[in-house]
Amino acid sequence: MNQYTRGGFFSSIPFVIRNIIGINFLMLILTMINREFMLENFALFFPSSQFFKPWQIVTHIFMHGNFGHLLFNMYALWMFGSILEQLWGPKKFLLYYLVTGLGAAAMHMGVQWIEASSLVKEINANGMEAMGALTRYRMLMNTPTVGASGAVYGILLAYGMLFPNNELRLILTPIVLKAKYFVIIFAVIELILGLVGGGNIAHFAHLGGMIFGFFLVRYWRKKNRLYY
Repeated sequence: MNQYTRGGFFSSIPFVIRNIIGINFLMLILTMINREFMLENFALFFPSSQFFKPWQIVTHIFMHGNFGHLLFNMYALWMFGSILEQLWGPKKFLLYYLVTGLGAAAMHMGVQWIEASSLVKEINANGMEAMGALTRYRMLMNTPTVGASGAVYGILLAYGMLFPNNELRLILTPIVLKAKYFVIIFAVIELILGLVGGGNIAHFAHLGGMIFGFFLVRYWRKKNRLYY
């Protein structure tokens, strides 16, 4: 009798990833029940916003806007994170996940701070004529950020660094790439979309997760602590 027969597929998922998936599904259900309450209290707002609360820096990592958003992130977490948790163990994997998630938030808020500072200067300089800038500033203050994407991109980065020559197939395509090229392409795409403005997606948060993940893996490797 194999492990799938004994406990089912879900029980075969590594401990930390299994619990992250469970928490994320619970948070989505609660959001569907009372969306306004959940977003105002647990999504991430810019620190100057009236809705900002310190714990949002962590809680937003476990929230998603809809089922599709959640499914994509949790699938990627399971696909690339399972081997990392097996390699590192649950404590180290959870530490990496949280560091990259918090790093993504820091990068995202840093970019928001630059944008907010620019808008404030424009408003102060032009007064009532700067209605467009005022509107964008209010949107910046009142727009919540949710999702585990920054941490998931950090997981993808670590996979690419540890298993650079593993071949990956792009979903629904015949294209096969080595993991290191897969990671580089995704990073470049996120950078370009972040610079040009790629819709309602926090592209710099994705880059933040990758950047913090890169330096953490490099630090562990330098200290000979990468595999224990």
